[in-house]
Amino acid sequence: MNETIPRALADVKARIAAAARAAGRPEGAVSLLAVSKTFPADAVRAAHAAGQTAFGENYVQELVDKTSTLAELPLEWHFIGPLQSNKTRPVAERAAWVHSVDRLKIAERLSAQRPDALPPLNVCVQVNVSAEASKSGVAPGEAVALARAVAALPRLRLRGLMCIPEPTDDASRLAEQFATLRRLLEQLNAEGLALDTLSMGMSADLEPAIAEGATLVRVGSAIFGART
Repeated sequence: MNETIPRALADVKARIAAAARAAGRPEGAVSLLAVSKTFPADAVRAAHAAGQTAFGENYVQELVDKTSTLAELPLEWHFIGPLQSNKTRPVAERAAWVHSVDRLKIAERLSAQRPDALPPLNVCVQVNVSAEASKSGVAPGEAVALARAVAALPRLRLRGLMCIPEPTDDASRLAEQFATLRRLLEQLNAEGLALDTLSMGMSADLEPAIAEGATLVRVGSAIFGART
């Protein structure tokens, strides 16, 4: 697997660049988060050797294990999965970003547990743009209030919003879900919050996400292969 990662990584970066050009967006407007959940530390090493530095994890124990195993590498770790309040401390201590803040209690615990020696923790509020009961995230109508409350907390830096749309072949429905997140970010910025991050788009739908303004796409299987 590790031999194929550099080529796959290059292919994904080419897709991102092409989608950005098609949307009339400048070079470098969209960054890539390589989602390494369930893949071994050696796969992360292979991706890093090919130039990737930002990696995303969904599970707290995996984040702990990989940050320890790969401590010698200059990696930026993002936590992107659902987070329980009793598991916030290791994330606050090890991650540079958390994309999945969907209630104030989680943000308050991350704020309280972020070590003073580290820079503020970058966070995104996760919004459930598809209204699926199975999905984490705050409802769009409640996202502005939550974002304002999170932005006021010390040791955190609210960077933007994240979503996971429903898997659908309906291009217009998918685009509308991404547009919902973009409009919420625009509303928050119009109200005085200086947010710069729309974390949306994955292996199967990064092109429509970029067309709607994604600044960060979270790609796993297109880089590392299918998960078992």
